[in-house]
Amino acid sequence: MRFRFNKKTQYLLLALVAILGIGSFSQPSDKGSTLPQGIQRVAPWRHSSNNNRSSSFTPPTQEQATSVLSNGVRQQLGTSDIKWNGYGAFILNNNQTALNANINNAPYAVNRRDSRGRAWQGDAWLNRTTRQYRNRNETGNGATNWKPAGFLQAHNLKGGISHAYDRGHLLGYALVGGIRGFNASESNPANIATQTAWANEARSSTSTGQNYYEGLVRKALDQNKQVRYRVTDVYDGNNLVPSGAHIEAKSKDGSLQYNVFVPNVQNNISINYATGAVTQVNTN
Repeated sequence: MRFRFNKKTQYLLLALVAILGIGSFSQPSDKGSTLPQGIQRVAPWRHSSNNNRSSSFTPPTQEQATSVLSNGVRQQLGTSDIKWNGYGAFILNNNQTALNANINNAPYAVNRRDSRGRAWQGDAWLNRTTRQYRNRNETGNGATNWKPAGFLQAHNLKGGISHAYDRGHLLGYALVGGIRGFNASESNPANIATQTAWANEARSSTSTGQNYYEGLVRKALDQNKQVRYRVTDVYDGNNLVPSGAHIEAKSKDGSLQYNVFVPNVQNNISINYATGAVTQVNTN
């Protein structure tokens, strides 16, 4: 039997379809990458033990950032060309790195500890397959109670981010979580060090914490580029807490290259780097 509808009935049916959303849907925009079917994107920030995140990621002042650049730290950075970028970090050697990105090996990620057993360096050769898009809890790399040396947490801070520290990764979960056999958890003592919430999480072009520079690598990998990536935590003497992270990246095609130092500071705290003790400042 064939049904015939007059125009009035047709208009009513079309209106019903529009209201119910039958027959079509819109997908959220995700510029820069296409995710495997059924996989949800991880939040753009780096995961840490503290879920109380503040939208106030004001970068440190140049004076505060420079305070960690002792002679010993400068020497470890390997260059006298250290320039403030105006947004929380320092550009080294005009953003040029000596990393070798002309590699034909399979992807890898390795950690190295220094002579005192501290988490010191993460070195990796990355491509699209090393990326991890799934949530930490789905892969068994969720929150943990383990604390790196110097992790003397302070909560309810005023005048900025409300907590002092994160469990800071040398090699971030979203970059290397797809490498089988690599411990991307928050309790890997060779890959985790005490890092301020700002230095770990800040991710905008006007507040350039480690997550901002990781984001440049994430984008390159999502565009099917191959990237050599190295993060070296720089300690001043016997301190438990690093003075900052020396971060280098270079893509095989030459489209991405940087060489930076992200100081391990935060604008509303003062840190005793020998012990990790935190003092509240800038409460106005």
